[in-house]
Amino acid sequence: MLLKGKVASGMGNFSYWIDKLDKYYTLKTGMQLFPGTLNIQLDAPFSMPKSVLRLEGDEYGGTVSVSILPCKIFGRDAFLLRTDKNESGLGDHPKTIIEIATDVKLRDAYGLNDGDIVEVEIPKSSV
Repeated sequence: MLLKGKVASGMGNFSYWIDKLDKYYTLKTGMQLFPGTLNIQLDAPFSMPKSVLRLEGDEYGGTVSVSILPCKIFGRDAFLLRTDKNESGLGDHPKTIIEIATDVKLRDAYGLNDGDIVEVEIPKSSV
């Protein structure tokens, strides 16, 4: 599955969460994630598949649970992250916004600016 959308500004709060939860994300993903995500505005809503990695709030003593979906962007291993609130439509982002996390700052590594078109590949095994 290929998702295509425009780079969009985010809220900038993943750096706060990765600072607190880095070891949990690293255990789940096998990757040390850069403290920031790339937000992408899709034309249509995206719903997370049923079989995803999960970081449950009770694992780290918190209340926010996150679905983690392996993906690729620019051929690089990455993860689509979505909180349960955002997946339910009650969070800070609509379902037309996806957040991509990987081991580098994607904006700098690929010279991305708001409005640039990018593609995210979701492996068939994940959908």
